[in-house]
Amino acid sequence: MATARQPFDDLITHLVRTSSLGPGEAARVVAEVVAYFSESAEEYVRRRHGEMKARGRTNEQIFPVIAAELAARPVAPPGLSLRQLRRIVYG
Repeated sequence: MATARQPFDDLITHLVRTSSLGPGEAARVVAEVVAYFSESAEEYVRRRHGEMKARGRTNEQIFPVIAAELAARPVAPPGLSLRQLRRIVYG
């Protein structure tokens, strides 16, 4: 009986073959990348805002950066205005 394949087995196999990662490490890397790109736009905005605030940046510096980052993501959400980004963070 054949073993059921996991969704990212081919990618994990590729990483093991082309890098110094072992199977367990490659699986963790793939899981982290998938989780990162599974984050909703709202979750991303809140997380990045918190990270940049912790580094001492102002909202005037933060929101344009977040807007540019969202637009550059492989699966970009619809364009959000700076006002919409503020509403995500502050309600």
